[in-house]
Amino acid sequence: MNHLDKDLQSIQETRELLQQARKAQGILACMSQGQLDKITAAISETAAEHAKRLADMAVEETGFGRKADKELKNRFAALTLYDAIKDEKTHGILAENPEKRVIDIGVPVGIVAGLVPSTNPTSTVIYKSMICMKAGNPIIFSPHPSAVNCILETVNVVRRAAESAGAPAGSISCITTPTLEATNTLMRHDFTRLILATGGGAMVKAAYSSGTPAIGVGAGNGPAYIHRTADVRQAVRRILESKTFDNGTICASEQSIVVERAMEAAVTAELRAQGAYVLDDGEHRQLSRFILRPNGTMNPAIVGKSVETVARLAGLTRVPPTARVLVARETGVGKGYPYSSEKLGLILAYYVEDDEEAVLRRCVEILEWEGAGHTFAIHTEDQETAKRFAAAVPASRVLVNTPASLGGIGATTCLFPALTLGCGAVGGSSSSNNIGPLDLINIKRVAWGVRELEELRGGGRAGAVAPHSAGAGASHVVDERLLDELVSQIARRLSV
Repeated sequence: MNHLDKDLQSIQETRELLQQARKAQGILACMSQGQLDKITAAISETAAEHAKRLADMAVEETGFGRKADKELKNRFAALTLYDAIKDEKTHGILAENPEKRVIDIGVPVGIVAGLVPSTNPTSTVIYKSMICMKAGNPIIFSPHPSAVNCILETVNVVRRAAESAGAPAGSISCITTPTLEATNTLMRHDFTRLILATGGGAMVKAAYSSGTPAIGVGAGNGPAYIHRTADVRQAVRRILESKTFDNGTICASEQSIVVERAMEAAVTAELRAQGAYVLDDGEHRQLSRFILRPNGTMNPAIVGKSVETVARLAGLTRVPPTARVLVARETGVGKGYPYSSEKLGLILAYYVEDDEEAVLRRCVEILEWEGAGHTFAIHTEDQETAKRFAAAVPASRVLVNTPASLGGIGATTCLFPALTLGCGAVGGSSSSNNIGPLDLINIKRVAWGVRELEELRGGGRAGAVAPHSAGAGASHVVDERLLDELVSQIARRLSV
């Protein structure tokens, strides 16, 4: 098969998947909340059963991360997420306000295009499938080419579970021949209603420029500030645990440590005591050549790899086999300072600043260079300092005294458990949320008239409910059968 044949085949496959998803959409839209909940529960249970096998497949295929940590991420997506969404109302009547005579009705957005990264391939499929089914939306996955086999297997696992619980065929599917042309066809097709894009900046930008509504998350580049009030041992432990989790492949993981000069000695000593290897000037220069590619993007050779592998790649001969993370002193941010960019591997930049104001400026500078709107971590016992930094930094998640990789996704914090983390407008994203089912529905609002034009002309107070509507009695009681029919009509209209 030549390249042109492969492109054409992938485009045709994508069109066929869209046709199947279109049929499934009409059925899902007319299901009850209970039916959707049953499907979501089935995915949760089955994905948890296969968590280890799928994690092993992901590491073996991509070479990224650690099997045990990928299994934990799969279980997080299957079980922790399920506990958070199982009782959510997403479909049909969400809320009623008898006093203002308004009803909110949740309706699915329609077919979702799910773009899957190679760093978190199996957990992302589990997560996106569950939030889409909970919201009543079919999803078509576009897999990263370097993780296509583990992604396809995960899609098959969740698809079979969903269909066994009543989901129509075509509810969950995946492009089997991933090409750029297929992904563009999926994103730009009239049937596609929303894009869930998780991955590199170029891919996310393509999603937003497709003409289809999108929720996208690009690079994270979160700094971690160790404040003078912090328990330094605890702070370093949390940072290293976070950075080494799945070999640094979670985008919320710390990318740099920032301290005041008065804290430098204590933090450096603790880093070394807990297994970090602090590079000297020569080693700093050697490794810096391998962090980014000539076009300025992250070198995939360092992504999710062990310290031993990265050291061998860079020719670092003095790194001990016990080293957990490579730490490089840095003094600048931006072009020409590769350590200041996102590094989805076991490499941390280390900034030492004169005072707290300089620390704050540096943290803002790092985020504005790359990762604006994503994540910032601070370790402090002073609540006012945490609040001050939270107000100043351009980050959607400010994490206090917790490992950033796990805190950002909601594993060690009470944030919503998610593997797509919105960066807000400052980060070029349409949402700053940890994305869940409520981000994948539209809300239809039904409103009864409560005042007449004559009342408005007569000086009636705008926004007040007219006196005649108060205590309306039986004539204003909502007929549930009429509402059910209204919901069904809306669903049928949306699926046309």
